[in-house]
Amino acid sequence: MQTLREVLQQTQQRGVAIGHFNISDLVLLKAVVAAAQELNVPVLVGASQGERDFMGIHEIAALVKSLREESGVPIFLNADHTHSLAKAEEAARAGFDSIVFDLSALPREENVRQTKEAVAKLKAIHPAMLIEGEIGDIGTGSEIHETMVDVSKGLTTPEEAKQFVEATGIDILAPAVGNMHGMSSSMVRGEARKHLDIKRIAEIKKATGVPLTLHGGSGTEDDDFRKAIAAGINVVHINTEVRVAWRQALEASLAKQPGEVVPYKILPPVIEAVKEVVLSRLRLFNGVGLVAQDAGLASATG
Repeated sequence: MQTLREVLQQTQQRGVAIGHFNISDLVLLKAVVAAAQELNVPVLVGASQGERDFMGIHEIAALVKSLREESGVPIFLNADHTHSLAKAEEAARAGFDSIVFDLSALPREENVRQTKEAVAKLKAIHPAMLIEGEIGDIGTGSEIHETMVDVSKGLTTPEEAKQFVEATGIDILAPAVGNMHGMSSSMVRGEARKHLDIKRIAEIKKATGVPLTLHGGSGTEDDDFRKAIAAGINVVHINTEVRVAWRQALEASLAKQPGEVVPYKILPPVIEAVKEVVLSRLRLFNGVGLVAQDAGLASATG
């Protein structure tokens, strides 16, 4: 199987992005893998510190390895939002393909110093692991918020991004470009959408030349995703949308079968609901619908 670095290079050349979806149980993992397998596209499975603590870091690694071999799909495993070197080293030893070493809440100088140290130590443990650093303010928590915080004052500048990449030696950068974690209640209801600073993304890409990750993608306008990918985004994180689908489908399945207690009879509709969300995002990030439209247009006019 190709490495994550090789797949990122290919997505950059093709003008598409890898979808990243967080999991905290087997239902979510099966849904993500099934969607990637149906479309035959690479996918990143993410597990934050909390998600790793809940499922078990070695258990997640073993499950992903097994499903990767069984499905034949390029499934990569990312240690999402890791805030300490000790936790990062755990992920490196467990064989994760990448890690988000996130000290963005610290003063910039301290973020640079500790991230640079982490890059050296993690590469010594797992040389092939890709290390992502983060600067700027994108909020916290992949949850439902009554109102979204204003992150406009914490946006990443191209100059900051360039300095951070050069000083730390990271492989991937996660900038703040109007994105934010979580969704507002109005976004869940479909009444509002997030919008991204596309010009800033393009400038950061030009300044750094490294792969860029968009965190907090849930609730973002589809066209903003397309423009962001064209401007240089290589990985898009989706978590809250998946969690909302999981919760709503579970509630519906329980309501439909009030007397049922067998998990494998209750949970299949939940897997299917999450799979549909992941499918829609993977199609968008990989230009699947656009490719089909282009092919149809070429056939009609050829």
